[in-house]
Amino acid sequence: QHTTYCQNLCYFAKLFLDHKTLYFDVDPFLFYVLTEYDQYGYHPVGYYSKEKYSEVGYNLACILTFPPYQRKGYGRFLIAFSYALSRKEGKVGAPEKPLSDLGHVSYRSYWSSTLVHYIRSLVSTNNIASTTPNGGRPITPNNSTNVIRAVSIMELSKATSIMADDVIATLQYLGLIRCINGTYILWASMDVLDRLAERYPVKTPVVNTDALHWAPYVNFDIKRDKFSIRAKRPTPMDPSLVE
Repeated sequence: QHTTYCQNLCYFAKLFLDHKTLYFDVDPFLFYVLTEYDQYGYHPVGYYSKEKYSEVGYNLACILTFPPYQRKGYGRFLIAFSYALSRKEGKVGAPEKPLSDLGHVSYRSYWSSTLVHYIRSLVSTNNIASTTPNGGRPITPNNSTNVIRAVSIMELSKATSIMADDVIATLQYLGLIRCINGTYILWASMDVLDRLAERYPVKTPVVNTDALHWAPYVNFDIKRDKFSIRAKRPTPMDPSLVE
């Protein structure tokens, strides 16, 4: 309905993104524009586009924060928003590859922060698993009450909507994957997770999914959509986390 506006967004992005390819046909894409609001109205500060349906599961094609509004967390917000829509769709997703150098840094920071904070949330310090030794308390130094928790790569992918390949690459970057007796596992003590959480904090602004009123543009048969979360099944080969 607003073809010219979307085309102009692409032209504007070309001024700042060397790898940006101009397309006159914007019909296959959806555009999400982020704005600031003041007494004079709404002012665009950035945008991202995505294919209406991607054969390879991309949830973002092009992203740009306008130069006067950079260093405010808007780029990260748009990345988080793209994954919020993927979770709303019940799918996993990934940005269009290959990423630019700046895009790679931005996504690695978001993936690291999201995964570290999700993994930390799995560790309970109050409800102790009854199956552990010592009367339900795991045997740990200083009588720590942290629960040993196992989680698969598939579970991490489903919970965050980050594609499994990106989950594995990020955990390798963070140094959480280890090889023990020929089997790859994810290993993280609470001290390590705490340090990583300080290094990769959840930054504002954040996406308030409770205020999100949105429906998928196209609905597909879940069983036929290979990127649907509900269509995925865990496999015995999935690495597990040991805390």
